[in-house]
Amino acid sequence: MPKYTVGMWMYSNSGGTAIQAKIVNQLRDRDIEAITDLNLGHANAHNGTITCHNVNMEELDAFFSYNAGQQTPYQVFLYQVLNESIPCLNSFESFSLSEDKLRTSHRLSRAGIRTPDYRLCNTKDKPMLKNTIREWGGRLVYKPTDGWGGMGIVKVEDERSLDMLIPFLDQTNIPHFYVERFINYDMTDYRIDIVDGEFVGCYGRQAPKDDWKTNVTSGGSVIRREPNDELVALAIKAAKVTGLDIAGVDVIYDQEHEEYVVLEVNGIPAFATPEQEAAGLTFNDGKIERIVNLIERKAIEKRASMQAALTSQL
Repeated sequence: MPKYTVGMWMYSNSGGTAIQAKIVNQLRDRDIEAITDLNLGHANAHNGTITCHNVNMEELDAFFSYNAGQQTPYQVFLYQVLNESIPCLNSFESFSLSEDKLRTSHRLSRAGIRTPDYRLCNTKDKPMLKNTIREWGGRLVYKPTDGWGGMGIVKVEDERSLDMLIPFLDQTNIPHFYVERFINYDMTDYRIDIVDGEFVGCYGRQAPKDDWKTNVTSGGSVIRREPNDELVALAIKAAKVTGLDIAGVDVIYDQEHEEYVVLEVNGIPAFATPEQEAAGLTFNDGKIERIVNLIERKAIEKRASMQAALTSQL
């Protein structure tokens, strides 16, 4: 009988199935059983129990959720409830923070980490939005406060373009506009992976010639990059500030002010695909090992906490 039992829900495309198999095998070597495909979209809550595929989720020692593209409000809600009973990786608190661009930027800024200048404007306060683009030299970036992969992000080049965008935004019925100052950079970025406070790997992304977004889903391409000590330290600090055990920190270099700027902290940074591994991105094995270490530690801590609670009742 295994010492611990953990649940998993991981993406299967782009090599995810093979990554999951490696994680499961390494956990098994440590006498930890992993129950896979525990998609909270198929779960239900009743009488104090969350059940998924006949598995009582609260009886697990930990839950590892790693699927960015298929999160529904229902799943996220159950994720929040489950996190109150067992350790989740990442925790719901840090996951929800990383999903919100305003909250992430605000948290980083208060910790002294440089992010793009940002502003949250009430949808009724159009003059403030216009004053912002004038203050920022005529260029800004509109972003939904949630979402991933560059979806919904629009660069506004001048006040006339802003006037054309506002009617469209009004139709979305969103309660606010979140905008960032456009950073003058070389159209490349760094993605630095951190697991449990340790540097795992780094690569870059480059925007296509006819665009400025580096996201692969927006047409960007992956490039090899080696980070310096300043970048690694910055990424470790950003992960710590956001509370993420597993983080992918996106950084660009501000050419005007000659400093690094943290654009985003991703709570579900993808592993290198088989094609990317063949091209030289070889951090997957190290990342898997650190995640397995993290899952084991969380399971041990959870069991010890339960034992301490039982002892205190005697």
